[in-house]
Amino acid sequence: MNRNNALLVLPLTLLLALAGRAEAERTFRESRHGDGELRYVQEIPLVVVRGTPEQLGRQQAALTAAAADVITTYPQSLLETIGRADRWAKFLELGRPLFDRFPPDHRAELEAFAAQSGIDRELLLAVNVMVDTYRGGFGCSSLLIEPSRSATGQPIFGRNLDFFTNRILQKYSLLVIAHPRGKHAFASVAFPGMLGCFSGINDAGLALATHEVLFTRDGSALFDPEGIPYSMVFRRVLEECADIEEAGRLLRSCPRTTMFSLAVCDRRRAAVFEMTPRRVEVRYAENGLLACTNHFRTEPLATFVPALRYRTLMQSQRLAKVSVEDVARKLHEVNMGPLTVQTMIFEPGPLRLHLAIGACPASALPLKPLDLAELFRPARPSPDANSGGLKTPRRGNKMLSSGRHAADAQ
Repeated sequence: MNRNNALLVLPLTLLLALAGRAEAERTFRESRHGDGELRYVQEIPLVVVRGTPEQLGRQQAALTAAAADVITTYPQSLLETIGRADRWAKFLELGRPLFDRFPPDHRAELEAFAAQSGIDRELLLAVNVMVDTYRGGFGCSSLLIEPSRSATGQPIFGRNLDFFTNRILQKYSLLVIAHPRGKHAFASVAFPGMLGCFSGINDAGLALATHEVLFTRDGSALFDPEGIPYSMVFRRVLEECADIEEAGRLLRSCPRTTMFSLAVCDRRRAAVFEMTPRRVEVRYAENGLLACTNHFRTEPLATFVPALRYRTLMQSQRLAKVSVEDVARKLHEVNMGPLTVQTMIFEPGPLRLHLAIGACPASALPLKPLDLAELFRPARPSPDANSGGLKTPRRGNKMLSSGRHAADAQ
């Protein structure tokens, strides 16, 4: 691997040793701001935001700024934890130019978030492009079931998000329901202050989940500064596309910062887009099932395929029909212990999400069903109240919404 292509790749054994568990108390405070609100549904923190990019940014900032303030400490905290604090300046240098590569609406949203929250824009940018410049080598897993093999007769899409928490991330997962003006409403299983999408579904029933990949046959660099930050591209997919065909056209049109697989499912079928800065390949379901882990499998891109998690997921082929419960069991079988920070199952047909967050491995927690169809329903717009009041003052990364010091979260 070219050392100049990425900031760092971390030893998995070190990360496992350093990972922590979540606390039971609520991290977020229920509140409203303009057309936005934060509330708990079945103990899942839910943020609903509506309007223009500027309104979305101000609403999210007012509702989650105290937690986002902590999340912006994550990249530097991680470098310090692994003894690479000296790489912080390089981290910022790699990420800074990527702001100009954001789609204009997302750039405006980040600017509004920074202005409303008082969080330094460079720190907010750093946490939003970390996935492009930093390569951790972790292990997300997805299992997608097409209607022909589904016990419900409709698609089922299960996904574990695995990432090193540094005793921070597992406390801050939330579900964002966004109603961007003139675009598809979508749900994103996210973290406060991170405006792109890693796992989500829109009101057309198009769902997606990203998986990091480190090796490719096509000779691509691990980092291309001319690409568009990929979580923003995936958000565009949810905002602008209704099915796999539309998603594929958009993905091919966007230059890529790095290499990854994107599992995608609409109401009819499933696919995995394997992408590098040089090319995009697609693979489809085998006998109604499709699995995705962290290695390319298409002929032009595959290198070596250590397939333990993949083989475990594909054992679902032994079942005549696969249920939501079967998918949940398989996700738990491939969990990565303290790295499995989120577990979710999308049902694109009825627009239902089953979500587990709050402690690692999330796959061991009860999956809470959420009716997204109801949450996607448009509301009557009200005047934007975001221009006054409720601005969260800058705390220098010291305070949480509960009044605890950030150091207590680590």
